[in-house]
Amino acid sequence: MFRGSMVALVTPMTTGVGVQTPLDFARLERLVEFHIEQGTDAIVAVGTTGESATLTEAEHVEVIRRTVEFVGGRVPVIAGTGANSTLEAILWTQQAQDAGADACLLVTPYYNKPTQEGLYLHHKAIADAVDIPQILYNVPGRTACDMQPETVGRLAEVDNIIGIKEATGDISRVARLRELCGDDFMLYSGDDATSLAFMAAGGHGVISVTANVVPALMHQMCAAMLAGDRATAESLDGRMQALHRDLFVESNPIPVKWAVAELGLVAAGIRLPLTWLAEPAQPVVRKAMAAAGIAV
Repeated sequence: MFRGSMVALVTPMTTGVGVQTPLDFARLERLVEFHIEQGTDAIVAVGTTGESATLTEAEHVEVIRRTVEFVGGRVPVIAGTGANSTLEAILWTQQAQDAGADACLLVTPYYNKPTQEGLYLHHKAIADAVDIPQILYNVPGRTACDMQPETVGRLAEVDNIIGIKEATGDISRVARLRELCGDDFMLYSGDDATSLAFMAAGGHGVISVTANVVPALMHQMCAAMLAGDRATAESLDGRMQALHRDLFVESNPIPVKWAVAELGLVAAGIRLPLTWLAEPAQPVVRKAMAAAGIAV
């Protein structure tokens, strides 16, 4: 299905920090070409790193549609369509399918803190309503809601729920998820710093923030690890460890968007309540980029 380095793509905007900083589709096309040239294995549009929380519904769907158009079938496109309203998640997932996405990524409902039964019923309702392949997304550090492996195991029995992005950084969960979900269920790391260990434990890849900045390096690391060449993977991953850490020196996607702007791929634009990376943090991220072999 989907394997390797899957970038959680930033959403390009025009220069400025504002309430509705305009989207920049010309730079989105350029960004897509950059990732395909660099070997990125799949593109995740309008996830957390893509500022999904500040896009309107129309913009959200348009970014997915344009990403699908620009990719042109060369790599899979996975659309972020999660919401804390089951109805809204169904509507977004249907629109993503209509726009041509290959799969959808659905974050656990945030803020309203559902029970495990509520999580099961939420995701099952979406899967029953829209037959596109769906990937669960567990990131309790942002959602205040932790989907337990036992709940994932129940959802793995639904035909079109094909995997999970597990962003707890808890490697011990991989074995438990594999035990509960079976060999065909896809396991993706959502934590760059532990993604190598996640794959070593049986994961199939990473949905990555770091890949925005060093896509070729992340692709090569994932390919080596999935091929069983741990020594090469560890060598490559070592060059990215500072990025894995320092791209979170402020809230994601603030640092990574600054870094991608430094590469000249996007303008210095972001939407409130996010702000541009503070000046004292900029040398920290720049140093991490240099450690990965990027001169800016």
